[in-house]
Amino acid sequence: MGKWYKDFGPEGDVVLSTRVRFARNIKEYPFPFKLDNEKKKELNYKIRDAVLSNNENMSFIEMEDVPSLQTVSLAERHLISPEFAGPSEARALILSDDEDISIMLEEEDHLRIQAMQAGLDLETAYEKAEKAEKSVGEVLNYAFDERIGFLTQCPTNLGTGMRASVMLHLPALTEQGLISRLASTVSKLGLVIRGAYGEGSKPGGDIYQISNQITLGISEKEAIFNLSTIVRQIITQERAARKELIKNDDYLDSIWRAYGILKYSRKLTSSEFMKLISLVRLAAAEKIIDTDIEKINAMIPDMQPATVNVRNSSVLDAEERDKIRAKEVREILGE
Repeated sequence: MGKWYKDFGPEGDVVLSTRVRFARNIKEYPFPFKLDNEKKKELNYKIRDAVLSNNENMSFIEMEDVPSLQTVSLAERHLISPEFAGPSEARALILSDDEDISIMLEEEDHLRIQAMQAGLDLETAYEKAEKAEKSVGEVLNYAFDERIGFLTQCPTNLGTGMRASVMLHLPALTEQGLISRLASTVSKLGLVIRGAYGEGSKPGGDIYQISNQITLGISEKEAIFNLSTIVRQIITQERAARKELIKNDDYLDSIWRAYGILKYSRKLTSSEFMKLISLVRLAAAEKIIDTDIEKINAMIPDMQPATVNVRNSSVLDAEERDKIRAKEVREILGE
């Protein structure tokens, strides 16, 4: 089975991926910031046993055993959060073989359970996350209050403890300068738009993450329905904007120039690659250029700096990495 981030899912011309994440804590243990490393590890092993007893296709990884480059690569592929890529002592990761389930242990909470799907598929992602969440809840007691809901270290996650997010490629709305207005509109509906790597990140390659902000006083199903409804409206707007953009000869010229640079350049920085691949992805979606979007989806995480290093089993300097990135892109697109 292929990795979710390399596939083309529902509404895949605009939506790259879907994620549902649960924040959970174990009742008998203080929140992570009050736990010493010995207790954290003790809890990690209990969670490991609970998960792996019901799931043969998952691995337990102690993060202090993972080289820093590989850790950053995991974050580049959205398998862990950027925050989790920091200090690794007493942290662990449970990861499924096809990488659609990722459970971070001792991040901000005892568990951060993530389920990922290609395209717009909130229901499937929710079902997978819920199944993983129940595999732990059947063995260990979650911190839960009948009035409030699930208890989390950060008050913004109280209640359902669920954050659902959708990764969108919005080059046309970006080109038309409509993202700020869109962000303002969705914020009034309890949603937030950020860069691809969450809070504080920039939208490289015109890729944005939209997620629910409200976790208290709303059910999980309601939150998912609201997000899905708004995302479908954004998809409609982006598609309409694309149809207008590709009538513009100057924009079409920028697409073909981007394609030419990617196919023939000898050096590519990661920021240049993201700018160019955004144009080519739009062109592939609109059937202007005959190339598979699956190839492009796979390149987006694969060409990130740490992932290039890991794939080549080396700590490369920026120039070496830029040369390798250009070579690999040329080979994929067929020089």
